[in-house]
Amino acid sequence: MDDTIVALATPPGEGAIHIVRMSGKLSKIIVDRCFRPINKDRWQDDHSFTLHLGWFYAGETKLDQVLAGRMKGPYSYTGEDVYEIYCHGGMIPVRRIIETCLQEGARLAEPGEFTKRAFLNGKMDLIQAEAVVDLITSKTELSADLALLQLGGSLSSQIADVRSDILDILSYIEATIDFPEDEIDDLALAELYDKLVRAKEKASEIFKGSKTGKIIREGLSTVIAGKPNVGKSSLLNALLKEERAIVTDIPGTTRDEIHEYVKIGEVLLHLIDTAGIRESQDPVEMIGIERAWKALNMADVILLLLDATELHTRRLTREEKIILEEYADKTIVLINKVDLISQCGLTETFIPPEVFVLPFSVKDRIGFTELEEEILRRVLEGEAAISAEPLLSNIRQIMAMENCIHSLEKAMEAVYANVPFDLVSIDVRSALDEVSAITGQNVQEDLLSNIFTRFCIGK
Repeated sequence: MDDTIVALATPPGEGAIHIVRMSGKLSKIIVDRCFRPINKDRWQDDHSFTLHLGWFYAGETKLDQVLAGRMKGPYSYTGEDVYEIYCHGGMIPVRRIIETCLQEGARLAEPGEFTKRAFLNGKMDLIQAEAVVDLITSKTELSADLALLQLGGSLSSQIADVRSDILDILSYIEATIDFPEDEIDDLALAELYDKLVRAKEKASEIFKGSKTGKIIREGLSTVIAGKPNVGKSSLLNALLKEERAIVTDIPGTTRDEIHEYVKIGEVLLHLIDTAGIRESQDPVEMIGIERAWKALNMADVILLLLDATELHTRRLTREEKIILEEYADKTIVLINKVDLISQCGLTETFIPPEVFVLPFSVKDRIGFTELEEEILRRVLEGEAAISAEPLLSNIRQIMAMENCIHSLEKAMEAVYANVPFDLVSIDVRSALDEVSAITGQNVQEDLLSNIFTRFCIGK
């Protein structure tokens, strides 16, 4: 934090401009040495949030005509003095400017170090810091909107409310714990229990939309499964609207997983085309089938294709039954090739009633609209669109909130069992640690390093 850091804040390569960003206590000294403004009086006024035209020098060597932006701490992105040099967008000018800054005492910034300093200086909490990288990497309008909601601090405010309730519970326990056990009456126990219930309800309300938030942020893991030659690769190509997978009449053509992304409405689908699931003695095909089962276990949604032309002559295979029994809640059955038959024999397949079944034809694009509607319904949990409320969206936040709720439940059970208050406080403190970790009020350095290394250099 004592170092002055510098980095290229724009993507490398040729363009109209490049931006070199510098933050730290030496940044003003370095820029004063290297930047010679056209309007010296205006530069010497030393006002923050100003832009100045001039030339950037290395000693007496002119490097480039630039604009210099000045943002003085603590009212800058990092909370420190921040200077940005807007130079011409070639790699030679930007390399020379950065090398000059390094020679003058700055060092190259690590990935995400500007935002890390913003967090450590109290300019944002950890939820907002993670929202920055989510906004940068968002692939849909919906994921960008979610990141903006988190960046605005609404989710942080909700988390802070839960944390405040848990602190209040701890204070109540500490105030009560000084009394002998025989003086802690039923009224005190009931009040403590009610406080725990209210805190758990608030935490559960925040946690409720986490599944949707994670899918919006990361995309919906969607596995296309079925026996060989049922139309899996054709479905992948149809959803992508391009010939991505090889399609033949030979069973077992797809040996390995094919991963692609496609937007359905504003939801990103991570499509995984798997090897046909069947009994096989081919060692290569067996590896593909094993990977297919692993993908099914990890999937958010399974699109199980059945061949409509075979339903009147066969029952479900063992593999199809396993999918429908073990993954019924996340499986959508597509009865493919209905264009080749006069009537779809759905009743002959013994598909569990809770599984969504759709007559389908990849060739004639029958059922595609209904499939998209069902996927969106599942992602948005019946809502027409994402609400104005922010959602937990990454696995770190979700796990911490889940652990917080679990600790509050254990504390409630302890109070109900009339366990001594000093033992109840152990679970309450655990809940406090978990909820504090979400916003970064209780977080270890190795976790911070892991989070901020996901950022690009210069952010």
